[in-house]
Amino acid sequence: MRDEPDTDLALMKFGIGQPVPRSEDPKLLRGEGRYTDDVNLAGQAYAVMVRSRHAHATIRGIDAGDARAMPGVLGVYTLADLEAAGFGPLKCPVAFPNRDGTPMKTPVRPALARDKVRFVGEAVAFVVAETAAQAKDAAEAVMLDLEELPAVTDPVAALASGAPQLHADAPGNLVLDYHYGDAEAVAAAFARAAHVTRLDIVSNRVVVNAMEPRSAIGSFDPATGRWTLHVGCQGVFGMRGTLAKDVLGVPPDKVHVLTGNVGGSFGMKAPVYPEYPCVLFAARALGRPVKWTDERSESFVSDHHGRDHQRVAELALDKDGHFLAVRLTGYGNAGAFIYPPLPATINAVKNVVDVYKTPVIEVNSKIVFTNTTPIAAYRGAGRPEGNYYMERLIDTAAREMGIDRVELRRRNHIAPQAMPYKAPSGMLYDSGEFTSVLNTALAAADWNGFDRRRQDSRGRGKLRGRGIGSYLEVTAPPSKEMGGIRFEADGAVTMISGTLDYGQGHASPFAQVLVEKLGIPFDRLRLLQGDSDQLKAGGGTGGSRSMLVAGQAFVEASAQVVERGKQIAAHLLEAAVADIEFSRGHFTIAGTDRGIGIMALADKLRSGITLPPDVPASLDVAHVSDNPPSSFPNGCHVAEVEVDPETGAIDVVRYVMVNDFGTVINPLLVEGQAHGGVVQGIGQALMERTVFDGQGQPLAGSYMDYAMPRAADAPDFKVQNHPVPCKSNTLGVKGCGEAGCAGALPSIMNAVIDALAERGITHIDMPATPEKVWRALQASGA
Repeated sequence: MRDEPDTDLALMKFGIGQPVPRSEDPKLLRGEGRYTDDVNLAGQAYAVMVRSRHAHATIRGIDAGDARAMPGVLGVYTLADLEAAGFGPLKCPVAFPNRDGTPMKTPVRPALARDKVRFVGEAVAFVVAETAAQAKDAAEAVMLDLEELPAVTDPVAALASGAPQLHADAPGNLVLDYHYGDAEAVAAAFARAAHVTRLDIVSNRVVVNAMEPRSAIGSFDPATGRWTLHVGCQGVFGMRGTLAKDVLGVPPDKVHVLTGNVGGSFGMKAPVYPEYPCVLFAARALGRPVKWTDERSESFVSDHHGRDHQRVAELALDKDGHFLAVRLTGYGNAGAFIYPPLPATINAVKNVVDVYKTPVIEVNSKIVFTNTTPIAAYRGAGRPEGNYYMERLIDTAAREMGIDRVELRRRNHIAPQAMPYKAPSGMLYDSGEFTSVLNTALAAADWNGFDRRRQDSRGRGKLRGRGIGSYLEVTAPPSKEMGGIRFEADGAVTMISGTLDYGQGHASPFAQVLVEKLGIPFDRLRLLQGDSDQLKAGGGTGGSRSMLVAGQAFVEASAQVVERGKQIAAHLLEAAVADIEFSRGHFTIAGTDRGIGIMALADKLRSGITLPPDVPASLDVAHVSDNPPSSFPNGCHVAEVEVDPETGAIDVVRYVMVNDFGTVINPLLVEGQAHGGVVQGIGQALMERTVFDGQGQPLAGSYMDYAMPRAADAPDFKVQNHPVPCKSNTLGVKGCGEAGCAGALPSIMNAVIDALAERGITHIDMPATPEKVWRALQASGA
């Protein structure tokens, strides 16, 4: 007899492929989430950073006398204090070789400025006081004696002779002269091409603007010599390792990182920031916890920014429109300090190929220091840009050659029968039906009915355009990931993963995998990610990898749970292990109705039954998986826009996306991820622009003067899935977190150019703001 609820019914509601709501949402909607700023420790003090108001200046002195004398002030600290206590600087964890084989320049970043400041907002000192208000008042009383220096904000200008120099060990401000590809083969392809399309194209800088500002609380236990940091991040295991190795110089087990709910990150909260060593230092110096929380305007200069690339993109084609080669040449703005320059280098290489047969590619990128906020990963980190460059090239080439843009894409698609396909990026595509995805998207978008809608728009004085944005993304490379399964005393089952949910909704889809594989009731499953003490490994969340790696780890861990359960069940049922079968949550003796459910088995183990020494004492597993290789999510977005020629204002009026995310674990959450990515793409394409004046001052520092997409800017989305299971991981998943951006940028900008083409405009850079569009229309003379 089966002793547990109907597993078939549970699978119908909570198994793989079901649209299960996010299990954390009721708590969050009731205001019961626990973000870092919600954490308050007994006796905590408050820190406020003292930041530079200049983009480039020599530090002649720091006068903190008045600040130290103010009510409630416990201390004012500078870099000298941190270094005297043995704190190390922040380091770039990735280094690429220059084209000549020499290493890239990686000047370290001290937590507080030494000798000079290099961007507006760089921290120079910090104040700790009894209250946040007292700390803020005192921070404003710290007098910085700064001798302003000339600043440079554009990477091309920063490379020019005589430009202001940011770092002594990076002459000419050049971080990296990156090259990928066979230059001679690419040059030969361009030489024999019947047609070459060339675009000067920009991926504009954006402020990340996560909903939750960054926050951190540091504490220190002198009895154990152990540090604890409460912080919102993208992975506590990696955060612990970096703090221990680079900043504190202690073994990893001397650092404990705790993360609760995280209100968005998009790559920005992944690294160690200067504020984290500061609160840890002060906690030990003062013998009490110290808390710091960013303010929104402060976050505009203290958080890393995203994108900021200038490119010359070129596509070589034969007389029939077959692609011969693609070449990217240009610059990536590093800002004042270097973080892994993936977006303008290897991620551009991997993603510019898109879904097309392209025999050879070449990527040349100069990464350059400037007096601006540092640049780091932002949703996609080079993946959306690579696809954007290719899709804009294709539309432009189609117009120049007189070939239908749809036909040009179909003509160059990688065919399903070509899989596995070795791309010139070095990636091995395992699956994909790119022409079918395109055709499905065109049908869903009523491509053939566009002329009628265009005429309707003209009747209302509007220009209307349509755009295609096909994409293929290469997800993050493999790394070790934990898949822990722990049966708790209260009857719950804890899933332990080194990924970290900062808005994706991991708990439900991870639980769906265990419902499918182990038959554990959905409502018994809990997710633990944000406690570094509980992890044996963890690569964090980023690069659209979480379900790929955590799913694989949980599948492998489930198999281990089953093997342990078979041994225990065999003892309890007085049968041979070889005779025990497991299916849908139940262990049974083959050929009989004698058995026991997995949850009942866990209950018996908790009751303290006696087992032989060769039988596992529990079902618990703490598994570490060597994860599968990158996957290749792909799809096609079709956007339609209306442009008001009198004002330049653009409305996205129709939007269809067809995505191949492989096996879809939870279609509801996948659609939500796609919606969010598209809206961020709309923001970058049409409105977000981060501008610095000639002295490096940012001209937008709040939502009053920085345009962010609102609900009214988002169209109704039509989403379809075209799943082609990935062949390189057990679940067949491909990842979806960044794909919305990858399809949005090209589809929207191609639609904008399509609308403006009848006025003679063939290219406009992002963001296509009303002013920019209006000026282009006026200049066209049409």
